[in-house]
Amino acid sequence: MVASARVRRRHAARSRFAPPRLVEIYRSAFAKPGSERLFLSSLAFFLAFLVVRAITTSIHADVGPFHNVGVGGTHIHHLVYGIFLLLLCGLGLLALGGPGARWFHFFSRLLAVGFGVGAALTLDEFELWLHLEDLYWAPQGRGSIRAVLLFGSVLSVAGWGWPLTRALLREVAHVLRGEPGPPARQSSPP
Repeated sequence: MVASARVRRRHAARSRFAPPRLVEIYRSAFAKPGSERLFLSSLAFFLAFLVVRAITTSIHADVGPFHNVGVGGTHIHHLVYGIFLLLLCGLGLLALGGPGARWFHFFSRLLAVGFGVGAALTLDEFELWLHLEDLYWAPQGRGSIRAVLLFGSVLSVAGWGWPLTRALLREVAHVLRGEPGPPARQSSPP
């Protein structure tokens, strides 16, 4: 009896989480225009923030392959790269044209990810903007701003990505009950 339930669940998981079914869930979760770009931007922001924190911590601890970047003895803060990336994404958005333009969907997604990464690089050094002084490792630089940014990015990912999360959780519930998935529809690329 237990073995047959396992087999049913395994079969249900294969049918419910087959690539065409996942694509269908993803597309239906982000059917509203702009929602996918907001989700991608929020996710990129959150991940970039975590990566930047890890890299700067390893540089500060002098561990790993990363080192500070400087030109002519001047330290280049990562907010500079963030500002350039934000400017580049803004310019790209202006040059992209509307939804009917060729390559719009691909480049709009790419610009959304770039915007999220640029925002993370820039906002991670918010205290430098505020005080015009490098307080990154000082107690004043590690206050609530980072907690607010991290929490805000998690909320943003959850908020914009909730339709996808809800759809995937429904699929998991069906799998746990051993229910086979619906036949995958043939979908056309966006």
